[in-house]
Amino acid sequence: MGFLQVQEDKILLHKREEVVVIEAFGADTLRFRASPSGRIIDQDWTLLPQDPVKVTTELHQNKAVINNGIISAELFDNGKVVYYKHGKELLAERSEMVFFSGYREYLHVGADNYRCTVIFEPYQDEHFYGLGQEQNDLFDLKGSTSQLIHKNTKSSIPFVYSSRGYGFLWNNPSIGRCELTNNHTLWEAESTKQVDYLIIAGDTPAEVLQKYANLTGFAPKFPRWASGFWQSRLRYESQDELLAVAEEYKKRGIPLSAIIIDYFHWTEQGEWKFDPKYWPSPEEMCAKLREQGIKPIVSIWPTINENSENWEYMNQHNMLVRTESGLPGIFSFYGPQTYIDPTNPETRKYVWARVRENYLQKGVAAFWLDEAEPEIKPVHFHNLRFHLGNGSEVGLLYPFYYAKLFYEGLRAEGEDEIILLIRAGYTGCQRFGTLVWSGDIPSTFEALRMSVKTGLNMAMCGIPWWNSDIGGFWGADIESDYFRELIVRWFQFGVFSPVMRLHGSRKRTEAQGKPNPELKEPSGGPNEIWSFGEDVYRILRELILLRERLRPYIHKYMDRASETGAPLMRPMFFEYPDDSVCYTLDDQYMFGEDILFAPIVEQGQTERKVYLPEGEWVNVNDRRVYNGKTFVTVQAELDQFIAFVKKGSEWLAAFDK
Repeated sequence: MGFLQVQEDKILLHKREEVVVIEAFGADTLRFRASPSGRIIDQDWTLLPQDPVKVTTELHQNKAVINNGIISAELFDNGKVVYYKHGKELLAERSEMVFFSGYREYLHVGADNYRCTVIFEPYQDEHFYGLGQEQNDLFDLKGSTSQLIHKNTKSSIPFVYSSRGYGFLWNNPSIGRCELTNNHTLWEAESTKQVDYLIIAGDTPAEVLQKYANLTGFAPKFPRWASGFWQSRLRYESQDELLAVAEEYKKRGIPLSAIIIDYFHWTEQGEWKFDPKYWPSPEEMCAKLREQGIKPIVSIWPTINENSENWEYMNQHNMLVRTESGLPGIFSFYGPQTYIDPTNPETRKYVWARVRENYLQKGVAAFWLDEAEPEIKPVHFHNLRFHLGNGSEVGLLYPFYYAKLFYEGLRAEGEDEIILLIRAGYTGCQRFGTLVWSGDIPSTFEALRMSVKTGLNMAMCGIPWWNSDIGGFWGADIESDYFRELIVRWFQFGVFSPVMRLHGSRKRTEAQGKPNPELKEPSGGPNEIWSFGEDVYRILRELILLRERLRPYIHKYMDRASETGAPLMRPMFFEYPDDSVCYTLDDQYMFGEDILFAPIVEQGQTERKVYLPEGEWVNVNDRRVYNGKTFVTVQAELDQFIAFVKKGSEWLAAFDK
């Protein structure tokens, strides 16, 4: 048995093989840290400092107790920990050792690092949500396992919300594993110096997310320009082509908030500037777009190779991600590439100076941070060396510091409407104005169905700014009936997403002819809303106009997200936490407080069931009023979608054409 100790604000356990500390870290929140090294170190990673809170501690014969508001914990002299909310058991550690002879497992992996594993008891009635995003077709994560690692289409944010009324934050950027299975709940870090997690108690999901945002940061105020429709495709090949598309939207009377200049507009990977052959006067281009009320957004990749003018300086000054063994190339795309290392403050300073000179001073103040995982092949994070440490220990931090580079650079230049479209996220990245998207998913109805669940899980990770490529990214034949149906249904989902952005690599059409042989990466097929046939065009145009009418509503709830952490796109249980049915609904959600949206995500479907919670609900199509607490069957042809508005809400008028 170990030696228990209590202090004014924490309780401790000392054993030959471990030291444990439990202390308050914000309101109704307890932080657990333990290490086999005999010492606890301060590694807050992306956590924000917290104001002191009133705590009480008690020492009993075989346990120490700490109370912080509605949450408390008992630490026993055998190492076990049990957490309580309002005096009722919330979560208990589980021993899988004989005679319950040990809690937490440590395997030495070199130097001061260990593979650390923590196991908790399972609860049959528990549901889990969050953990970032991946294409697993799950909303409720109970019964699932997940690797904690970033990949294209997968962002690991090690936070879950439990239906038992708590949030769990695994405060560890190590590559690892999470098992939310029926026999246990398990969290594991491959390489770390200590176990570090936080339990956040609340009486509603909204309370928990607000406290979580206090710990990790609130999203800034959502830019006013960003709530409309964004146009993108697998790259516009030249300045003239981009301006022609913007002009066509203007001619057709279709409002456009942003247009994106995608990858390979540059001279070389690792040279963050326009290729003057195809983009000869970016200042003039940006000025023309501004006159039309359109925000230009430029894609930035963190890749760099030996042909870059920045390679030698950055390489010699240790500003690049290195390998522990083997050649430096860790991603092959037109030759071997490595990545900048944004965890190094000198890297952030150097790269921002290039971006400031080549983009910001030419009129571009919004950026698309692609390849933010970073994408590596093979996916061997243990072979990467960052400024902050080995990739096994700190690999999940890359998108956080990549976003920090741009956010702090823009703020220093006086920009206050910042949005950074990014392909991966991590705990706390929301405070840098990141708009996470679901990565390069296929153009299929299956991917659309999964995207709904992805967006809801991201919302429960404290990421209120999220979107998907409308239509999916790859594999689309824009002349097929399948895709033309898909693009309409995805567009409808896009209207009721935090950001409405059309993007994708479409198959080239015969009308385009052969690609320009001088280009390393030619464009895909057309992806403007008039590219999919006249019938589809008429539907998409009306959906963009609906989005325009909803923009004040969107900003109302985006502003609240910046103040409270409550997402705009929210699971049904977020709004109705006392309704058990709402914890089972993975294909409908609340869009703010007044609008319930039920997307159609199956090919050929024109009818589906929708659950209406308590209250009275108005179908936006026929204005029929329904009483809540029941399932209803609703129809919607291709030019319709399924949404309900609370009876008496002023926002019903937005659905009038």
